Amino acid sequence: MTKKYTTIAITDAKTLIAEAKPMILDCRDLKDYKAGHIADALHVHEGLKDSLIKRGDKQRGLLVYCYYGHASEHLAEFFADFGFKAVYSLAGGYSSWRESHQDGQ
Repeated sequence: MTKKYTTIAITDAKTLIAEAKPMILDCRDLKDYKAGHIADALHVHEGLKDSLIKRGDKQRGLLVYCYYGHASEHLAEFFADFGFKAVYSLAGGYSSWRESHQDGQ
């Protein structure tokens, strides 16, 4: 079975964000989202998911992340199943993103 989304490395995600301006979705819990998240990321909740499914721009890219890159794969597949064309799951999740920024990148 072919995946309908792409797992993307941190460096590729940074390029994607800079060039394609995808919608960034954080599927961690609200407390952790509030403590820190990727710039312009939206916190995923049921209302947002429903809104995106019903009225979202399915041509715009979606970059989904979680804590370590596992739960985001399920959410990425969910959006891909609903017809979003360019869906990405961040490999290593927010923990890897945060580490990459501590290195000055």
